[in-house]
Amino acid sequence: MEKMNNELHSVEMIEWGHKNQRGNLLGIQPFMTTADYVSGEAFFAKLNSYLESADQKGWINKRTIIIWPEYIGAWLVIAGEGPQVYDAKNLNNAMRALALRHISRLALTLPSAKEKDKIAASLFRLKARSMAALYHSTFSALAKKYSATIVAGSILLPAPEVRNGIIAAGKGPLYNVSAVYKPDGSAYPNLACKLFPIASELDFIAAAPTNELFPTFETPAGRLGVLVCADSWYPEPYKKLKSQNVDLIAVPSYIPESGVWDKPWQGYTGASAPEDVNKTDVGRLTEGQGWHKYALAGRIHQAGAKSGMSIFLRGSLWDLRTDGRSILVDNGEAMEVKSNEAAIINLWL
Repeated sequence: MEKMNNELHSVEMIEWGHKNQRGNLLGIQPFMTTADYVSGEAFFAKLNSYLESADQKGWINKRTIIIWPEYIGAWLVIAGEGPQVYDAKNLNNAMRALALRHISRLALTLPSAKEKDKIAASLFRLKARSMAALYHSTFSALAKKYSATIVAGSILLPAPEVRNGIIAAGKGPLYNVSAVYKPDGSAYPNLACKLFPIASELDFIAAAPTNELFPTFETPAGRLGVLVCADSWYPEPYKKLKSQNVDLIAVPSYIPESGVWDKPWQGYTGASAPEDVNKTDVGRLTEGQGWHKYALAGRIHQAGAKSGMSIFLRGSLWDLRTDGRSILVDNGEAMEVKSNEAAIINLWL
């Protein structure tokens, strides 16, 4: 384990196992700020800086699967906007400034919005085409540059689909989705779409449509399943992945609060707890212990997969803070990354 400098934040470099020809899972736990989202160029530069560090260590090859966290693409909603948005004191002020910049278009779309939070949903729809283009151009370019498979965290888009290897926004409900990119820069035809939005998302994000549930991706390192954050807490996804003979599981994750990892676990939100959950664990376990018992680390065996990673977004975005410690699982053993800021985690398969 060592640390490297990445702009103003140190980056922990963590390695498990020994280099071989079978490939590796490379988790990027980035530290993001609003400055990283002002443009496509800034976004690419920040993400590329992490991969350059990993590449210098010899951690990227043609069988590498690079995993980014949930919501890494969501804040592209502010790309191309002014300092009133980027430099706002808090998220509410930032969204208010964004709404004012697009007030004419917003007035046309608000009446047709069906979500409880019509303004948030409408703003994401207004920016959807540009967000999808920046998300795709960034992760496609990174996949090609490093000749690696990339699980591109997640992004919020209305009725998204992949057309000829390019992710595009459609018209309809907003979904929290992850695209997976091949080493040639094209996206796989299926998207991993979140089935179990948490309570704080339900005001503007819809659950995955049933025809989009838990696809698998044939990669040079094995058959990969992708579960977006809270989906990793339920048994159904693992059963579906087991039926598809998955080898590896990636879990892009995000906790939009600080300091909760070591606080009492509050239980399931947004959907009922599965039957196999011990109700007395609520308030008794910590949040982190809950992740170990009921998410990937505790359920990966249900899918028959041997290795996986839960990778968290860290950063300082307006008044939002983040928490979560990335977890890797290999052959039944779970290991937690202690870093609270940026980290690059390499697991040789």
